Amino acid sequence: MIRTAVTATALATVATACASAPEVAPPGGTSLGAVRLVAYSGCDDLLAGLREKAVRNVGPYGFGNVMPMTARAEAKADTAGTPEHSTTNVHEAGVDEPDLVKTDGDRVVTVTDGTLRIIDAATRKVTESLDLTDGDEPGVPSDLLISGDRALVMLRGGGATYRSFGPPRDTRYVLVDLAGEPRVLSTIEPQGTYVDARMVGSTVRLVTRSQPDITFPQVRSVIPDAERVKRNQEVVRKAPAEAWLPQVKITDASGSVGKSSVACDRVSHPADYTGTSMLTVHTIDLAQGVTAAGTDPIALAADGDIVYGTGGSLYVASNPRWWGMPFRPLPDAPTTRPGAPTGSPGDTTPPDTPTSAPASPGRSTGSGVAPAEEPTPSEPTVTGDTSEVPPTRMTVTATSRPVPRPTPTLPPEETQIHRFDVSKPGPPAYVASGKVAGRLLNQYSLSEHEGHLRVATTLGSGDGRTSSSTVYVLDAATMDKKGEVGGLGKGERIYSVRFIGAIGYAVTFKQVDPLYTLDLRDPAAPKVTGELKITGYSAYLHPAGDGRLIGIGQEADKEGRTQGTQVSLFDVSDPAAPRRLSQLFQKDSGSEAEWDPHAFLYWPGTGLAVIPLRSGDESGALALKIDDSGVSKLGTIKHPAQREGGERGFRPGIQRSVVIGDSLWTVSTQGVQVNDAATLDEQAWIPAE
Repeated sequence: MIRTAVTATALATVATACASAPEVAPPGGTSLGAVRLVAYSGCDDLLAGLREKAVRNVGPYGFGNVMPMTARAEAKADTAGTPEHSTTNVHEAGVDEPDLVKTDGDRVVTVTDGTLRIIDAATRKVTESLDLTDGDEPGVPSDLLISGDRALVMLRGGGATYRSFGPPRDTRYVLVDLAGEPRVLSTIEPQGTYVDARMVGSTVRLVTRSQPDITFPQVRSVIPDAERVKRNQEVVRKAPAEAWLPQVKITDASGSVGKSSVACDRVSHPADYTGTSMLTVHTIDLAQGVTAAGTDPIALAADGDIVYGTGGSLYVASNPRWWGMPFRPLPDAPTTRPGAPTGSPGDTTPPDTPTSAPASPGRSTGSGVAPAEEPTPSEPTVTGDTSEVPPTRMTVTATSRPVPRPTPTLPPEETQIHRFDVSKPGPPAYVASGKVAGRLLNQYSLSEHEGHLRVATTLGSGDGRTSSSTVYVLDAATMDKKGEVGGLGKGERIYSVRFIGAIGYAVTFKQVDPLYTLDLRDPAAPKVTGELKITGYSAYLHPAGDGRLIGIGQEADKEGRTQGTQVSLFDVSDPAAPRRLSQLFQKDSGSEAEWDPHAFLYWPGTGLAVIPLRSGDESGALALKIDDSGVSKLGTIKHPAQREGGERGFRPGIQRSVVIGDSLWTVSTQGVQVNDAATLDEQAWIPAE
């Protein structure tokens, strides 16, 4: 048998609270096709609705209409005396985002390979460390959030996986007391894959995504896809409510385990949904820890992969077209991946971001463009009994007859956006939902301002010939459309977006980089006010004071071939005539800051800016001086070369930079280095072990 969903630890009991809840009336019509979340009236209503939707969306190989791998193989706040310090580069002020390093000025806390370390900023020594994985999960991706003496570590085990392949990630949230010797207060194991989290004050909201825990039959005989679909639909029609209800296990400091699932009356659904996915929002107040209410979860029968938060709102957005697909097509991609020239170790584009197209497991495309099609597996020949058996018992041999490739039915290319009120303590309260045409780049494609949500999307064919981008303005209270401005970058796609107050900036790219300025003061009539065409593109935009904008990206030739990292300073004081004041270009290089803004440091007090940089066999951090008129290079910071056995040493890539007082701290997987922030002279090296 094959599983197409997350299978959590078996629960002894499942909560069956099914109190009746009034339905929310649907909204008035809108050209966007507004969507409201509607609470289920009880477990019977939930089960009937989910079964009905899921039956329509099941394919011959389960949810997603894609052959699974088995089938393919077989067929703290500042206090007196605390030094001035930088914080994580976040989208919205006052809304913290998870990252691999945090500091309160007195201590630096890092998490690498599942091990949390505390470094005293004054002595520059590791004072405490805590292995959160018992050494069993080397390389486990992890992030953390800190409030006072509490840290919440998000562990995403299971290694690198894609949404349609391989085992699901083993998600855990570990609450740690940092006062004195660090100790684990509780471990939360939710069902599903960690999506993202936001923290306002000491309250964290964590979003996970799960699929129904349904086992579909795998047959030994070669049968038509229509028959496979029919059999899978019967399985869905018989699946219990527990198959969809997200589950959670909480282990406290004493080892006592509590198990539960989201109650039916805390699950809602949009008017349009597939029944194949569930979003769960967990709430943890780090000041209080995990209380009797657990993580107080609520759930939506919806997909989601992008989280954006403000002080009062939490948004979860998804583009259903990409869920369940073996890879995400990347339209209008340059001839090399953003971040590096062909074949360069500077290629730092991650394999699973909204702007990339991961190859199938075991394959490498060598660029950011997905292959035109996957290799077609040979049809297996099976002898003997053709009844349903687990795939581990199948005996197959390859023949020359190809198995027909499934042709998935693609949903409309549109983005659903769900808004929750997080202005009060406790779990979020649903406000409204809506949808817009096109797909988002990342969370910076969303911005809430004075009661409106601005949304930037790209819509068009995978080859880019008919693609263009649009900025929509929605009423945040109803998620109805108020206005839009389209036609941006025809034949191109969005590479970066930044909204600053009532002004928006968008970069599109194919061969040249138009930087658009947008006037969003009138929500009903947004408009383009200026356009700057230059070679290359900016993949991240950062505000640098009145009338200035920093761009991090790639220079390119006139044919669109990327040449290396560029840092630009734009004068946007006149929205009608944006211009580039200065550019620093590092040939044949790439930077993590192009796709992860957390890797970018800008310290306005001195104009210091730092980005990770990789070029050829060398890696380090590029330190820059950015003032009102230009960008200049201060120097490069490198961590000590590491040697293993008799092999040639390698230099670890620097991932993050932090300012504490007059010192610049840089972080890599191998340790932390401290340099003078003005002269870049080395002051200390703190190895990870």
